[in-house]
Amino acid sequence: MSPDVNALVVFALVAEERNFRAAGERLGVSRSAVSQTIRRLEESLGIALMQRTTRSVSLTEAGERLFAEVGPAIADMRAALDATQALRNRPRGQLRLAVSSIAERFLSGPFLAAFCSANPEIQLDVTVTDEEFDIVAEGYDAGVRLGEVIDEDMIAVPVAGEERQLAVCSPAYRDGVDLPSHPAELASHRCIGWRPSPKAAPYRWEFAENGREFRVEVAPEITTNDMALMVKLAVAGAGISFGMEESFRPALERGELIPVLEDYCPRFAGFYLYYPSRRNVAPKLRALIDHLRRWQ
Repeated sequence: MSPDVNALVVFALVAEERNFRAAGERLGVSRSAVSQTIRRLEESLGIALMQRTTRSVSLTEAGERLFAEVGPAIADMRAALDATQALRNRPRGQLRLAVSSIAERFLSGPFLAAFCSANPEIQLDVTVTDEEFDIVAEGYDAGVRLGEVIDEDMIAVPVAGEERQLAVCSPAYRDGVDLPSHPAELASHRCIGWRPSPKAAPYRWEFAENGREFRVEVAPEITTNDMALMVKLAVAGAGISFGMEESFRPALERGELIPVLEDYCPRFAGFYLYYPSRRNVAPKLRALIDHLRRWQ
């Protein structure tokens, strides 16, 4: 019968202390319990490991040899457990995030730079992706996506306030056409579309009228998975584009783009940081959640 690993830990403590009572105090058990564990270990090995008197404990030759072999391994195990315990209390280690490419505020340089500066022992690994997948199965600590597409069993923390999607075009494009007065008229316009990945269908443009949401399937003349390129094309007058207002905001503020069909573009719940459970949240993720709440 193979000896119990726990019994080897007890044996190593007795060998260090040379005293059953002292070993029991370190383990939080009685002297008798320690003695019984050592006796069962000796019986399983078929050899005496310790010489006992009323005043002292010494190792036999077999005990000395066993302690020389298992002592360092048990010390390494204790060090590993101590290091793991430290992780529970201190934000450190690699924090892996899967973030939507259109989560502009979260991906802003100042937000992430401030987080890293405040948590120097965390190594941040951010994958910017619009593909839908199980973040837990893929080894991510958390993700950032629009609230409407996050699974109900996830815990979600708001990244910012409400967002909206907006149709935009350049002043030059506006001056050369009659702009649509209703989303249904987009079919007769040049459009710049977006797709999350090469194999995915172009994103269908979403609007609302009298409280009813509806989608318009435009036929884009240009489609890309790069939001930055989509903005550049719209600014260059390539057509009407559609996406998150935050993505277009700099160009809107500079007058390079103008909104189209605003009355059909309502606000909705925006982006959320999401993760699988409230229980045993790692300090590194808790640090990000706290930083996010302070930043808002």
